[in-house]
Amino acid sequence: MRALCETTSDEGRSWQAVDNRNDLNPIRATHDRLLEGVYARHHAFAFPRRGRFAMRLQLKDRLLELRNGEPLIMGIVNIGGDSVADPLSLVGLEAQVEFAMRQSDAGAHILDIGVQSGRTDTSLLSQEQEIERLVPLVGALAERELVVSVDTWRAGVAEAAIAAGAALINDVGGLVDERLADVVGAGGAGLVVMHTRAAPKQAHFPGYEDATADILAFLEQRIELALSRGVAREQVVIDPGLDYAKTPQESIEVLRRLGELRQLDRPILLAVSRKYFIGMLTGAQPDERLAGTLAAVDYGVGAGAHIVRVHDVAQVAEFLRVRGALRGEGMAEFEGDPDDETLKWLAPKPIRL
Repeated sequence: MRALCETTSDEGRSWQAVDNRNDLNPIRATHDRLLEGVYARHHAFAFPRRGRFAMRLQLKDRLLELRNGEPLIMGIVNIGGDSVADPLSLVGLEAQVEFAMRQSDAGAHILDIGVQSGRTDTSLLSQEQEIERLVPLVGALAERELVVSVDTWRAGVAEAAIAAGAALINDVGGLVDERLADVVGAGGAGLVVMHTRAAPKQAHFPGYEDATADILAFLEQRIELALSRGVAREQVVIDPGLDYAKTPQESIEVLRRLGELRQLDRPILLAVSRKYFIGMLTGAQPDERLAGTLAAVDYGVGAGAHIVRVHDVAQVAEFLRVRGALRGEGMAEFEGDPDDETLKWLAPKPIRL
C-alpha cells in the first residue's frame, strides 16, 4: 500500500486526505478504486447511498474524508502471545514489521497493533511490558509513513504510542481510563471509542433490555467526555463492541441495527473478523471463519461502517473490490492482465490411461 502522505493522480479514489501542513493533497490506497456509483437500497430499511461524502476523520496531520460504502481496511497486527483469533506468532521486530508490511501491501489503509489481548482466560500484562513490546514496531511503521493504530485502553501506553508515531488509539475499554482522552487530545491522534460494560479482561454480561439503545447512550456519553478533555469531534470513531460484554445473540442483534449508530454522526468501526458470534453461528474455529467474516463485512458496510478491522486483509480487499464493481455504475476497473492466460483457466493436466 502506498504511504498516506503521497500525492497521486486525479483517478477515482475511495477516500481522500487533507494534509494540514499544505493545501489539498489527494490520497489513495492500493485498492482505492473499489467503489463507484450509487448504493443500492436492498435491505429492509434505507442504507446510506454509496460514494456520497460521509464525514471527516482527523488523524494527527491527516484529515480523511470518508465516503459511504467505501470503507477503509484496518489490518490487524497482533504481537502478543494470547490473541483471541490469530494463530500467528510474530517473534522479534523483523518478523513483526514484515507481517505488517504484508498487510499494508495487501490493501490495509490502517495497521492496528495489539499487544494486550481482550480474552479473559489469560493474565494482564503490566503497562511497562505493553509499552516495551509495542513502541519499537509503532516507530518502525511510522517511519515508513504508514498509518498506525494501537489497540490499548491504558493512557500511559497510548501516550508512548503517540510519541512513537501512532495516529489512532483504538480504545477497547470505552475510556475506562479517562486520562486516555487527555492524552489523545494533547497528541492530536484519532480515538476509537468502543462500547463495553465489562472491565478490561473481565467476563461480564449485563443482560441488556435493549443492547443497541445502551450502546447509543454509552457512546454519546463517552463522546461528550472525550470532547470535554480536549479531543475534537473529528478525531472520534465509534465501535459498537461486538462480543465485548455481549452474548452472541446480542452481537447479532446489534449488527442488524448497526445503521442506527449513524445518528451519532461519527465514523463507525466494524470489528467482526473471526468473532465468537460467527463461530457460534457456523461452528467454525477462529481461524476458519473467513466466510462468516465476509458476510458480516458485507452487511456492516451496507449499514454504514466506514472502517473494517480484519485479519484477512487480502481476501477482504478482494471481496470489497468485487462488491464495489457489482454495486457501481459504468465500466469496472480491472486489475488483471488480459494477456495473462492463467487468469482464464488452470493448465491442463495429462490424462493417465
